[in-house]
Amino acid sequence: MFGKTKIGIDLGTANTLVYSDKGIILNEPSIVAIDTKTREVIALGTEAKHMIGRTPESITTIRPLKEGVIADFDITTEMLKHVLKKTSRKLGYSMRKPTVVICTPSGSTDVERRAIMQAITNYGIKDVHLIEEPIAAAIGAGLAVEEPLANAVVDIGGGTSEIGIISLGGVVYSDAIKIGGNNLDEAIINFIRKKHNILIGERTAEQLKIEIGNTYKDHVQEKMEVRGRHMVTGLPETIEITSNEIYQAIEPSLEKIIETIKHALENCPPELSGDIVDHGIVLTGGGASLNGMREWLTEELKVPIHIADSPLESVAIGTGRSLDIIQKLEKANK
Repeated sequence: MFGKTKIGIDLGTANTLVYSDKGIILNEPSIVAIDTKTREVIALGTEAKHMIGRTPESITTIRPLKEGVIADFDITTEMLKHVLKKTSRKLGYSMRKPTVVICTPSGSTDVERRAIMQAITNYGIKDVHLIEEPIAAAIGAGLAVEEPLANAVVDIGGGTSEIGIISLGGVVYSDAIKIGGNNLDEAIINFIRKKHNILIGERTAEQLKIEIGNTYKDHVQEKMEVRGRHMVTGLPETIEITSNEIYQAIEPSLEKIIETIKHALENCPPELSGDIVDHGIVLTGGGASLNGMREWLTEELKVPIHIADSPLESVAIGTGRSLDIIQKLEKANK
């Protein structure tokens, strides 16, 4: 018979990832398509993402997690059921009394933590542990979190950006701001609407951000054509957008992220500040992959900046790897 199943879950605003001893076995958008009248779930994950901007009035696509926390409990529970069923199929057998570690944003309230726990236990899972996102990100990035030295990690996710300074398995200082990749997409949509009178969709904004977006002001200019709807005529129109325009759109959000990181570094104990100067900061999350991110942060913070080997998967990998030391971590963070 199979032994006890152990899995880690990164329940993110943008994507939900599941890690097991086989590695990342599931990575799907945290999106659900529902019937607007009956609230019945029509599609989840990747299938639901393909429906964004293409549904009739009777169907709407929603993200049940906002800014890293559960905004719609019932829909989140349904999404987790889908994730866990799919995980069981991926593993090739029914999960037997699984142990689950799931990450929570730093600074999340007791109510928010209980909601996450309940969403998992509603599926019938009893052995559930919570781990703070910065610790999970640090473990997933391969940092020695149990050592008596500062491990600084910045996780730029879909709904939040978090910085954690970790030593001896515990969070020495952490801070978070409710700005992430989704906010950058919204900023791009708003900028193009105001400047060009063109309305584009979420997927187009995300594509612009990934393909020509740049967080570093002095970057090599790039261009990209996009299609949208003219706000006056209502007709489809194709326009050319430059990378400098994308920078202008996201700069206010970037400034808020950098302020949060600087505030955390200013509040770091002096004994650990030297470690950060020597070893730098590790970036995780989808935002770590944005063009110019390393150059921009290096210039702003004057410390070495490293991008994790698998920034999008670091938190999920960390939740899974934390299973072996979860009791030590829980003790260190009481």
